[in-house]
Amino acid sequence: MTDVPLSTLVAHRSFAYFWCGRTATTTAYQMLAVAVGWQIYAMTGDALDLGLVGLVQFVPIVAMSLVIGQAADHFDRRTLARTCQIVKALCALLLALGTSSGWLGRETIFAILFVIGTARAFETPTLHALLPGIVPSTLLPRAIAASATANQAATIGGPALGGLIYAFGPTTVYVTCTVVFLLASVLVSLIKTAPRPSERKPVTLASLFAGFAYIRSRPVLLGAISLDFFAVMLGGVTALLPIYARDILQTGPWGLGLLRAAPAVGALCMSVMLAHRSLDRQVGRTLFASVVVFGVAIIVFALSTSFALSLVALTIYGMADAISVVIRHSLVQTRTPQDMLGRVMAVNSLGTGSSGTLGEFESGLLAAWFGTVTSALVGGVGALAIVVLWMLLFPALRRTATLAPET
Repeated sequence: MTDVPLSTLVAHRSFAYFWCGRTATTTAYQMLAVAVGWQIYAMTGDALDLGLVGLVQFVPIVAMSLVIGQAADHFDRRTLARTCQIVKALCALLLALGTSSGWLGRETIFAILFVIGTARAFETPTLHALLPGIVPSTLLPRAIAASATANQAATIGGPALGGLIYAFGPTTVYVTCTVVFLLASVLVSLIKTAPRPSERKPVTLASLFAGFAYIRSRPVLLGAISLDFFAVMLGGVTALLPIYARDILQTGPWGLGLLRAAPAVGALCMSVMLAHRSLDRQVGRTLFASVVVFGVAIIVFALSTSFALSLVALTIYGMADAISVVIRHSLVQTRTPQDMLGRVMAVNSLGTGSSGTLGEFESGLLAAWFGTVTSALVGGVGALAIVVLWMLLFPALRRTATLAPET
């Protein structure tokens, strides 16, 4: 690794707006996720419903993946990101009104979450595609790591804050989320980006599938994205946290907030390190090693009946995941042309973003069929198996030494 100061990043005001906007929107979403998870489990007591929370947010990512990428490359990315914040604010307001008025039921929650999932499906690749237009290419790997700190800081503070505010009722959480989403929309509006070509190519079948074709033609990118997809899909434990918090670790909403925040604590620490010290050698091997640690941490968490040990395991889980995230995003963004970055990032989000929500459904379904601990164990062992298989299938990824573009 190489020491790199952050002062050059801080000097870019638009990056500061981007960082604060991403922190705000992620904080609000994490607060909302804690409130919804606790509320719906208290409402139904069914582990499968926790899995469905992930599934209804997964569906729009898959259904609209081609449209999402085309929109991010065709329209102003700031406008698209700002619109997503406003949609999420309206959804949070609906959750608040429905809870306070008593008409919010299981099906209504799922319908609102579907809309939120749709907004996030457009938002995630759009925000990632914005970043290369905000900072010079020489600063991009560090900007990605610093951006990851925004995401992880929010994933720490959001669940903890959401769990604490839930003591005043879910309505209070949802109203707070509404305000924070609106703040994020303002911050995104303040971002200034490098000019993009005014010419817009016509939408064709080939252009819609261009992101898939580009990734498929590059084994390093295909390997990195698919590795993350399958490891996170099998190893995601987020949907199980309300069950662990209430039934296994014998804690309350505050404990659920801490459990959800623990992975982000580890990820934040690692992201800060990577923002200061760039990865510059044995990148492929580092990526595979991080997924091994990720899987082992899941196994420890699955078997733990100690709240403290569970927090430690989830913290290590987050540290390992942060390494994978920074390497993967850096490989994608440094090796993709700007004019098709939106479509490539949409495919990346389809693989990595949907893996989390699909993983929530998978873990909730296994928990309903075989039990919570078995579900988590399957995830940890599955992640380790994926590492072995992917090292054999993608030797080019294993041999990748640097994040620099291919020559």
